[in-house]
Amino acid sequence: MTTKPKTIESIEAGAADLMNEGKAKATAGFETTMASMKDGMANAAKGFETQQIKMKETMAKAMKTSEEMMAFTQGNMEAFMKASQIFTSGLQGLSKHIAATTQASVEETVAMTKAIAGVKSVKEAVDLQSGFARTMMEKAMAETGRMTDESMKLTEKVIAPLTARMTLAVEKFGAAL
Repeated sequence: MTTKPKTIESIEAGAADLMNEGKAKATAGFETTMASMKDGMANAAKGFETQQIKMKETMAKAMKTSEEMMAFTQGNMEAFMKASQIFTSGLQGLSKHIAATTQASVEETVAMTKAIAGVKSVKEAVDLQSGFARTMMEKAMAETGRMTDESMKLTEKVIAPLTARMTLAVEKFGAAL
């Protein structure tokens, strides 16, 4: 057997120690890197989960707002339809009243024409015509007042559902503005 000189042995021992020390440092560095990567991945996963939760909350709020807007729009359409029905019904009533008044006026005019045809003097015809004109004027004024009142009542009834929706809109969305 050959014996190695002590210097070679000490060099080999030093090299082995350096190798072991390098391995230990490399292992420690690798473990530190792996721990950092694990922490980074855990933090990224937590961040991703947080973002997912926030996104779900935002989508839920958006869906709720969208549903509220659709329900509000549907309510607006219902109010508009109700106002249209009230207007149509009221307009029919006013039209029937106008037709009845017109028919009565025509009948009165025919009766007046027949009465004038049977008069004996011009004075009697003028008096009859003057009285008829005054009566027709008074009736026309009374009917105009009545029609104005009925039209105003109809207008109030028609705008009531729309006014209610506007009030609701101000209450619901006014704070947001």
